[in-house]
Formats: sequence, structure tokens, C-alpha cells
Amino acid sequence: MQNNQQKIVLIGGPGTGKTTIINALKTKGYHCFDEVSRAVTLKAQQQGIEQLFLTEPLLFSEMLLKGREEQYIAAEQLTKDLVFFDRGIPDVHAYMNYFKTDFPSVFLEKSKQYTYNLIFHFSPWKEIHTTDNERYETFEESIAIDTYLLQAYADLKYKIINVPFGTVDERTNFIIHSLSCDL
Repeated sequence: MQNNQQKIVLIGGPGTGKTTIINALKTKGYHCFDEVSRAVTLKAQQQGIEQLFLTEPLLFSEMLLKGREEQYIAAEQLTKDLVFFDRGIPDVHAYMNYFKTDFPSVFLEKSKQYTYNLIFHFSPWKEIHTTDNERYETFEESIAIDTYLLQAYADLKYKIINVPFGTVDERTNFIIHSLSCDL
């Protein structure tokens, strides 16, 4: 187990550039965990369920919670000083709050049990927002979801650093530079 490992989460509404930056961090040699929801959505679509989150939000969220918990545990087995996550465990209950869906207390308990060192926030950015087979939210929905994400992490007393708009290199370098200043 890596006790001094720094766990870094990228958060923000859908289509804000998180996955692009995760991929850029990978090319620079950082260990990154991909967003779990795409895999869950694709698996459901292969089973004939177009949008599992819309049809069974609690089941979808339970699957996300399990996947993100597994990622966290896997990260602790690594011998890496820094590990990045495309979304964190608190994202799950933030989305449930956005959709005004009741959820079991274990969602909050897991958010408190598995903690991160630093949170980088990506604000909604209309110029880069797109939708696809797994990301169906409009830009306006992305803004609303972002509010719930920020609230969930603030409620858990996390320090949140906003990543400024810019090129992929500028945003990636901002994160790397911030880590040397904040950790």
C-alpha cells in the first residue's frame, strides 16, 4: 500500500475536457484511471438499454460507485506517487442529487471513507462541449450538473482548484505546475 500516494481527481460537468486531459497526462507518463460511466453505459447498450442512467438511475449509480471504489483500491496497490482519476466517488451522489433521486447512505459513507488529496475542477465550456453515444447531456445540463458536483466536494471540505480554459497543453501544464505548488 502506498501511504504517501497523492490521489488527484478531475471533476466537472459532462463535456468539459476532463478525459482529454486525462489522456494527455497518460502521454506524459502519469498513471490515470478512466471514467467508469462510459464502460457501464456501453455494457448496458450492448444489452439493449440505451441509457441505463435514465431508466434505472440507482442501479447505474451503484455500478459507478462499485467501479470507482475498485479504482481507488487498485490505485493503493500501485507504487506511483501520483494517481489521477477521471471523476471521483463523490460524483456519484452529486449526480443523484442533480436528478433528485434518493440513494442509500452508503454513497456518502464511501465518499467519506475513500478520500482524495486534491480536486481539479473543469468549468462548463460551450466551445468544447459535445454529445455522443455515452454523453447525452446538453450544455445547459452540464452547467446544472457542475453546480451539484462543486457542492458535493465542497460539502466534503475538499480544496478545489479551477482549471482555466486553454489548449490541452496549457490545461495539462497548469495541473502539473499546481501539483508542485499544492502538494
